[in-house]
Amino acid sequence: MELQEVIKEHTGLSRKALEYGLTTKRLVDGAKSPGFSTADWAPLAELVAVDEFERIGNFKEVMNWQEYVEFLTGWATSADWECSFKRVTEKPGLVFLELEERSRIGDYKSIVNSVSVYEFNEAGKIRHIDVYLQMALPGNDMLKSYEGVQISE
Repeated sequence: MELQEVIKEHTGLSRKALEYGLTTKRLVDGAKSPGFSTADWAPLAELVAVDEFERIGNFKEVMNWQEYVEFLTGWATSADWECSFKRVTEKPGLVFLELEERSRIGDYKSIVNSVSVYEFNEAGKIRHIDVYLQMALPGNDMLKSYEGVQISE
């Protein structure tokens, strides 16, 4: 099921996590336009507590908002990405969103099952994201986009 189909069924923080995914999809699609830059992530920033934001990614890399936007810009300009909804669970201040994510970078294609844990602040903005993946072992080409990214211990 596509995110657009299920978002209408959700409210509260679950809806915000789904909006984050839909906004990401729209921006990734638009990133192929000439002149796309980190400033173009402003619609996504509206959902985020940018001053306190932290994301821990699929390889345990830790990024603040500015680092994440720079990473997203490099990835989005060269990647195609889409996802399908699996399920969402909401607890006070937390949303667990399960997706099937499909991406292509050059000749490399991947299909992964993901769980992203969204932590929200009192204002309802995303302050932290943890990403967990089930995936086949990636090839070296895919890992090149992570060169220079700090990995947490």
